[in-house]
Amino acid sequence: MGGASVLQVSGSLQQRTLTALWLGSLVIGVVLWFPPAGFALFFTLLVLTAAWEWCGLAGIERGVSRLAYLVVMAAGMWLLWLWPQWQVWLFGLSALWWLLQTVRLMRVRRVDPVVGVQPLLLPVGLLVLLAPWAALVGLHRIPEMGPALVLFLLILVWTADSMAYFVGRRWGRAKLAPVLSPGKTRVGVYGAMGGAALCGLLFAWTQSLGLAETLWVLSISVLSALVSVTGDLYESLLKRRRGVKDSSRLLPGHGGLLDRIDSLTAAAPVFALGLTWALT
Repeated sequence: MGGASVLQVSGSLQQRTLTALWLGSLVIGVVLWFPPAGFALFFTLLVLTAAWEWCGLAGIERGVSRLAYLVVMAAGMWLLWLWPQWQVWLFGLSALWWLLQTVRLMRVRRVDPVVGVQPLLLPVGLLVLLAPWAALVGLHRIPEMGPALVLFLLILVWTADSMAYFVGRRWGRAKLAPVLSPGKTRVGVYGAMGGAALCGLLFAWTQSLGLAETLWVLSISVLSALVSVTGDLYESLLKRRRGVKDSSRLLPGHGGLLDRIDSLTAAAPVFALGLTWALT
């Protein structure tokens, strides 16, 4: 039984790694080689897929109702594409939301199961999914620097996630939020911050930034990494309330698209807001 269990875990890890590699390669290729409109369309499809999964976490089972929600989500993205000046307000609202969720999630001691539809999660889903779409698309539309900024944000989030996992597994003792995610530790969060700081320093060095600009990039990077942990914990809360392990079985070994972008949903608007302040 022990050998079979080890083989099963090894196979699952291999499947998870292969999925992450091809998906990451696809996303990087789109970021670097697609024009802004093509990039926006690609991420529109990803967000609509995530919105479909979100409906499941909100208790919406009927296909017609889910399609109606996707239409509303698509309309929101279209409006943000036509009037990008609204984006900064959306980023501010999203940053405030995630700040409040950070305080709230740290106080969770029990997760009560829910059944049926949760109507309040529908407008929340619009904020949680539209804001990162607007952030990524808005960054990508910046002349010359756009793709590099998006790629930096993605690498920042991926690095923070990886460092939180490996540092927490090696040195972590005190749990961060044991009710929501037993594997996360406080030391892991420090690892995420350290990885984000390293990414920020490397980016500042490659761009030959001055001291003030470097400090700002470091601040944005570390704050984005911190809030990315909140995004992960929030989706864990929704899944535990609904009594499901994964948001869907779309990606082999990963359990849904929301599982892959939960950190990014929180980090992207904060990163974009900080960059907007720096450019104005």
